[in-house]
Amino acid sequence: MRTINFDPSRSQQGFCAIEYVPEPTGVLLTTAKNVISLAVRDAKYVLRFFVHPNLHKIVWAIDLPHIKSLLEDFIERVRRDAENLFRQLCSLSAGILVTRAVGENISYFPKIQELVLQFVPV
Repeated sequence: MRTINFDPSRSQQGFCAIEYVPEPTGVLLTTAKNVISLAVRDAKYVLRFFVHPNLHKIVWAIDLPHIKSLLEDFIERVRRDAENLFRQLCSLSAGILVTRAVGENISYFPKIQELVLQFVPV
């Protein structure tokens, strides 16, 4: 696996942290430990995705194929309409993927920043 090239000090136009919320619980955790993906839009509006390297340990086995399919779809949609995709990702509020945090500077979210430093690019 490649190592992350996400640099929180690098100029960002925005980011969106996406959390996995298993259906039976349907509850956001008070910690960011289930954040599994990060979408980062840089100053040139280029959208990049990062994912937790241990996705298979966080996501329930029954949900893993669906999550992987969604991530593949996100990557395909980046090529067609990155701006609309980013807007949609910033407002996920139902289902097993929800928006955990949105902003321009990830350092305002230290728990998420610490977690995503280990993420790998998709």
